[in-house]
Amino acid sequence: MSKELTKQHNSLFEQIRQTDESGNEFWSARDLSKVLEYSEYRHFMSVIERAKEACINSGQQITDHFEDILEMVNIGSGAQRKTESVKLSRYACYLIVQNADPGKEVVALGQTYFAVQTRLQEIRQMDEYNRLSTEDEKRMFLRNEMAKHNTQLAAAAKNAGVIEPVDYAIFQNHGYMGLYGGLDAKAIHKKKGLKKSQQILDHMGSTELAANLFRATQTEEKLKRENIRGKQKANQTHYEVGKKVRKTIQELGGEMPENLPVADSIKRIEKAREPKSLKKPKKK
Repeated sequence: MSKELTKQHNSLFEQIRQTDESGNEFWSARDLSKVLEYSEYRHFMSVIERAKEACINSGQQITDHFEDILEMVNIGSGAQRKTESVKLSRYACYLIVQNADPGKEVVALGQTYFAVQTRLQEIRQMDEYNRLSTEDEKRMFLRNEMAKHNTQLAAAAKNAGVIEPVDYAIFQNHGYMGLYGGLDAKAIHKKKGLKKSQQILDHMGSTELAANLFRATQTEEKLKRENIRGKQKANQTHYEVGKKVRKTIQELGGEMPENLPVADSIKRIEKAREPKSLKKPKKK
């Protein structure tokens, strides 16, 4: 699919986004079914049901994301009638595209679009993150999230067959290569002028950390969701997810991660924020 067509489909997902009286964004199931190229809405209803089941399995309330509504649709000659539809949250759309026909290219685009946007929304909605006002605070928050999710990613990779430390290093490199346009960890160090002893993640700004956090969380979910087995398949999965995140950044007009500036060591920031111990006065 051409870059222009990709942009066209991504803009369509935005074009059909609506806002209710309370200022909350939502999508109409009927509008979404057309964008996802379902010839008839009745064929799309089974996808909605599978998405609802996934919603329950994820521990979410269906009513928070799926609301049955009546909406006006054109029936020809300028006439309209009320017909059944569903008011969908962004998360509901994400679950729907995960359960839609995977053979359609527009569905694959929708999976990337809603996955990225849903993750960004989750970060924005985190009360703790929203209270942060400085770049240093945001970096520390995202770096801690990265550490947590890297642990979970390692567990998912191990379950897929990535056991030995050397195999995990190769697995991690595949994720970096997808996201950084073919650059592995060593090449990223060289590109950014980092020493071998310096960790890449410790020198990322908030934008770069957010991209890598999304790469890690989505790879973990994909390994689990698709029950991927074998080192090669796990490596390929990590690479493909990284590549999709890179493609999305490009489509949104963002700077490629390898070209983002190197930030000061986050360890230095953490040390500077540690409460200084009170020195005991010397005895006279």
